[in-house]
Amino acid sequence: MTISLAGVFRVILGVVLAIALLFLAGAGMTRYLLARLATPPPRPTFTNDPSPSVAASPAANPEASPAASPQASPAAEASPSPSPSPLPQGYPARVTQPIGLIIRQEPSVNAVRLGGVEFNREVTVLEDTPDGAWQKVRLGNLEGWVKGGNTERIN
Repeated sequence: MTISLAGVFRVILGVVLAIALLFLAGAGMTRYLLARLATPPPRPTFTNDPSPSVAASPAANPEASPAASPQASPAAEASPSPSPSPLPQGYPARVTQPIGLIIRQEPSVNAVRLGGVEFNREVTVLEDTPDGAWQKVRLGNLEGWVKGGNTERIN
């Protein structure tokens, strides 16, 4: 029973190839899993979320109404005079969204976040957008916009 140099070489070569195959398979699997985990999940959609074309429209509507006010400035100036008095009063409402709401500077999902309001917290609703997608609320000294349909009027 003699051990030849060629036989030892074959064993060593076989072990090295087996380790190389295991390493490459592990590296490939790791790369695949990391690529899967690095991709964010799809954005959830909710029934009260506007579509992308509608999301631009509430932000455009406030800009469109000031653009329309210079054209009919006497009528537009006469209208805001009575409306500011009801706006500061508003009506009391309670937040019904279980995860709370984000208060934004303007009625747009891309607007700056000013803060948040918790579930079941009382706020004052100052106004609604014409399509009802956004509501302007006051919470203490903070005023901003929240998604419409997430508050319930308190009688």
